[in-house]
Amino acid sequence: MQKITLITLLLLTSLGWSQDNQYATSQGSVSFFSYTPVENIKASNDLVYSLLDLDKNQIAVRMLMRAFTFEKALMQQHFNESYIESDIYPKATFAGVLENFDPAAAQQTCLISGTFSLHGESQQIQFKSAVNKQGNSYVFSGDFQLQVADYNIKIPVLLRPNIAKTVSVTFNFEFLPYEAE
Repeated sequence: MQKITLITLLLLTSLGWSQDNQYATSQGSVSFFSYTPVENIKASNDLVYSLLDLDKNQIAVRMLMRAFTFEKALMQQHFNESYIESDIYPKATFAGVLENFDPAAAQQTCLISGTFSLHGESQQIQFKSAVNKQGNSYVFSGDFQLQVADYNIKIPVLLRPNIAKTVSVTFNFEFLPYEAE
């Protein structure tokens, strides 16, 4: 628990965020799906850290790549060792801005633009998120597509026909007011 708190505080400090109007989650969910002719690949990560700053309409996400779980242990091993190289690139991050976002609205769809960093590469991405305000929390959910080639992920020549070029990413975050310990 101390490690989670330290990571959250470091992320907040590095982004220059204050505590007022800040929301956080340490159990956000990100999953991905990749269709292949041989076998579909899907994995999920339910330990994703994210911060939401309502004053600046900013969002930051950080996830450890080794926290993705697969149905098959061999897929997980190949993902971490051969493709994502989790020992070299242990995390993925996103830092972005919420466009057309109204913190008072009970339900809305907002556009999120920012920089997604994975496997040592950073790309500008943009996607829509459904946002539901539930009491004192905000739930963000949605999906977007990532191009494997954009992130310099090496796929052996023999396996290229069996690996999708596009990966579908789904996310769900329930943000609660941030309270420093």
